[in-house]
Amino acid sequence: MNIPLFRLENSWEPVDGDACGRFVFNLVNLSEAPLSGFKLAYTSLTRIKDSEVPRCDNAVFLRRNANFHQFAPTEGLVLQPGESWQFTVAPLWRPARHRTDGAKSAYLTLSDGTHLPVSVDDTLLAGRPPEPAPVLMPKGEVTQPFSMLPWPAFCELSAASVVPVALYPAEGTAVAHKQAMLRLGSLYRRLFQVGHQPFALTPVHEGKAIHFEEDTNLAPEAYRLSFDDEITLAFSADSGCQYGLTALAHLLHGARTEPETFRFPGSGIIEDAPRYGWRGCHLDVSRQFYPVADVTRLIDILAWMRLNIFHWHLTDDEAWRLEIKAYPQLTTLGVLRGPDEPMLPQLGNGAEPVGGFYSQADVKAIVAHAASLNVEVVPEIDIPGHSTATLVALPELVDGQEAPDSYRSVQGYPNNALNPAIELTYDFLGKVFDEMVELFPSKLIHIGGDEVAANTWMASPLARKLMNEQGIEGTFGLQSHFMKRIQGMLSERGRRLAGWDEVSHGGGVDPEGTLLMAWQKPEVGVELARQGYDVVMTPGQAYYLDMVQDEAFQEPGASWAGTVPPKHTYTYEAVGEFPAELSSRMRGVQACIWSEHFLNRDYFNHLVFPRLGAIAEAAWTPKDSKNWLRFAAISPLMPKL
Repeated sequence: MNIPLFRLENSWEPVDGDACGRFVFNLVNLSEAPLSGFKLAYTSLTRIKDSEVPRCDNAVFLRRNANFHQFAPTEGLVLQPGESWQFTVAPLWRPARHRTDGAKSAYLTLSDGTHLPVSVDDTLLAGRPPEPAPVLMPKGEVTQPFSMLPWPAFCELSAASVVPVALYPAEGTAVAHKQAMLRLGSLYRRLFQVGHQPFALTPVHEGKAIHFEEDTNLAPEAYRLSFDDEITLAFSADSGCQYGLTALAHLLHGARTEPETFRFPGSGIIEDAPRYGWRGCHLDVSRQFYPVADVTRLIDILAWMRLNIFHWHLTDDEAWRLEIKAYPQLTTLGVLRGPDEPMLPQLGNGAEPVGGFYSQADVKAIVAHAASLNVEVVPEIDIPGHSTATLVALPELVDGQEAPDSYRSVQGYPNNALNPAIELTYDFLGKVFDEMVELFPSKLIHIGGDEVAANTWMASPLARKLMNEQGIEGTFGLQSHFMKRIQGMLSERGRRLAGWDEVSHGGGVDPEGTLLMAWQKPEVGVELARQGYDVVMTPGQAYYLDMVQDEAFQEPGASWAGTVPPKHTYTYEAVGEFPAELSSRMRGVQACIWSEHFLNRDYFNHLVFPRLGAIAEAAWTPKDSKNWLRFAAISPLMPKL
């Protein structure tokens, strides 16, 4: 392992008269040679406010592009071996509130153009004593000794005195039901590689038989379990059968793993069906790339928790991750980040170039894997904003008369939106949609529509011409014009439009058949329903799993939507604000995993779990059947990535 010879220490400190404070950086030279004539670059979500004159003591600010920052030492500085160069950075757009708010990566560029790696770690907090690690979850307790997550709609069970060795199909069981047992057993083995297999396909000594009973009176996702000398599983569809087998696997796993707390039922009944039809989890693979194995494992976890939607966020400013054969440059130019690559490093990228995308063969395999577990894959390409990678790959989609930095997105990307006035934009998207409908069976294609800056396209002569010709007012009128055309293009291909709540801005689109996700604040969902849209609730204040879980500085994560402890995620009632006449518009709930802060698997697991399980229970379990302390006792048994 090569250890970098340079280290960047970074801390944040308050400044009198400036609520945003400043960064203090120390670059340490651990090489055996003096260092001079260099530039230092780092990436950070806490960005310098380059719209003002930077205040950088002992350094010269060179440039910023979104989260990428570059500085040089003052003239004549020579950094000797073992010495450090200290400089400060201000003004900032916001204060650093948590240890992941500072530098996420760094590298040096020498005068000859060579790039050298620089190690960096979480930000320290200057001027305050250290804080103890927060306790995020209570110990938990159960009143019924059974482990199921999500908890069923109704159960009345008595514990058995022994735990079955395994569950096996009763004599005469159909091959299709044995195959369902094998699928669920394979899922269990993938998630718990040292766990004892819950199912056998032939009779087992000290095991328990399962009778499969098809009951057309049950809803497709519903099931009924009856426990006695044998088990009867009733269902009307494959999904109900799978969920019933999943509940049995949960019960057996808990009784084996923590026998002092959990037991297997000896008698009684479970009657169960989900609270909502849309039980989703979103994954952003643009900011950080997840290998296919990680994506399929996350889908396995969703299935284990009876979540049924995988919302795959495939494109953003940072990268375009979906292979489109008509435009191979999307996954060559549109994914490469590095000091000398088409796009600058962002969010953890350093001296080494990074890329990564999903081939169409990868996509087909992932979609098939999800379908075998009754999980629907809903793809997202984020348009018209969040399109930096697209425009780098396809510069012909840019209005050449528009000033190159005439607007910036909230993340600081200049001119990052597809232009609605360029007809080639629609030709491009039509070919993309043609390939997507062959890859994704879902009737929904999510087209983003979020965070278009208020003055986007206003400096584009082509956009101004279109506005004059069509009587369109402002950025959001243009966005509505764009979205309506996209909606028509999807309809021609047998698909319906899904998007973030901003799709409704500027006149929106036809609400009929459209699904919008309310993320900015809960009351937005109610307003969307009033406008006739079907709504999925995914407010950042409760269901964004990149949010910090405690106010302590040492807790990792984002904080723009506030602090989101696991108990808040668990107890939040997404439908709470919906009047009765609009409740039918509320399709369900969804977790969102945005990846800016997920530089390693431990960060992912720390932030996503147990809150993903809390959302799974909110999506399935009736409000009156939820119990926070029971959830706290069961959630440690859940798998992680």
